[in-house]
Amino acid sequence: MIYPLADEFLLLSGEHSFLIIGRAGAFFGLRIETFGEEYSQTVEPDDLVVVSAPEGGAVEPACMLAEFVRTYHMPLIVLPKNHAGSKRFSYLVSVGPTINTSCTIQRGTHPEQHLVCSGDELAGVVLEGQPDSVKISGLSENILPRYLNLRISTGFS
Repeated sequence: MIYPLADEFLLLSGEHSFLIIGRAGAFFGLRIETFGEEYSQTVEPDDLVVVSAPEGGAVEPACMLAEFVRTYHMPLIVLPKNHAGSKRFSYLVSVGPTINTSCTIQRGTHPEQHLVCSGDELAGVVLEGQPDSVKISGLSENILPRYLNLRISTGFS
């Protein structure tokens, strides 16, 4: 199914987890920081910024995290496999033209941006960025996407 996207987010919500999907909206270089190196990935306007909450939680922080990446170009941090801190990541980000969800990977340890850790109810979903839209496949029939139009305020005038 194809869903139009402008500046808003699309929410895929299960009973225990969710995904926030937004368009990058601009051309920029995304920095990815690992313990051993820093590298850059080119982001195109129709690429997707996806935030996964494998154990659920509040939607607002997930939207803020997506905005940090797509608007302010904040770098992503990738931990080494078996790092104790990976268990504490409640929100995970992936950026790219196509993103696959999986519940079998260790969260926060995959620098490959085509993959994001998800809850089991959202595993196997494929998200493809298209001109001004997202194509979603592999979604369970009981999960209905809905649009979010949250405005994040910095509190500064």
